[in-house]
Amino acid sequence: MRIGHGYDAHRLVEGRRLVLGGVTIPFEKGLLGHSDADVLVHAVMDALLGAAGLPDIGALFPDTDPEYKDADSIELLKKVFIKVKSKGLMVGNIDATIIAQAPKMKPYLEKMRENIASACETAAENVNVKATTEEGMGFTGASEGIAAHAVCLLV
Repeated sequence: MRIGHGYDAHRLVEGRRLVLGGVTIPFEKGLLGHSDADVLVHAVMDALLGAAGLPDIGALFPDTDPEYKDADSIELLKKVFIKVKSKGLMVGNIDATIIAQAPKMKPYLEKMRENIASACETAAENVNVKATTEEGMGFTGASEGIAAHAVCLLV
């Protein structure tokens, strides 16, 4: 068994759509980034890569490469999982937390879970996605950005 942890954070800006866990969420701001800036999926990818002993997403999908401009992070997750499988590993479980003051995530969590599970070729019951606020503290609490943590177990 191998354990990995991932973290990502992006600034909220006007003029971008908000994508988390492969779900477009109606909101007045979106996350700034080279790809779709899906912090949840980015954290999951780094957790998987870390557990597998592989380079992080910045090394695999650099923001200097035009190929990844506005890239769909779920599609990148599928590529990451191919690399994980090539090491003879499969997902035992993934547990992730979105940290955001707004918008409310509850209506979208199940679809996020399903999207991540599908990309990682595992049952949705092996993926957990939660959301929390920081009670107005820090950059996420001030609605300046959104962050996510993820841990995984590979077997």
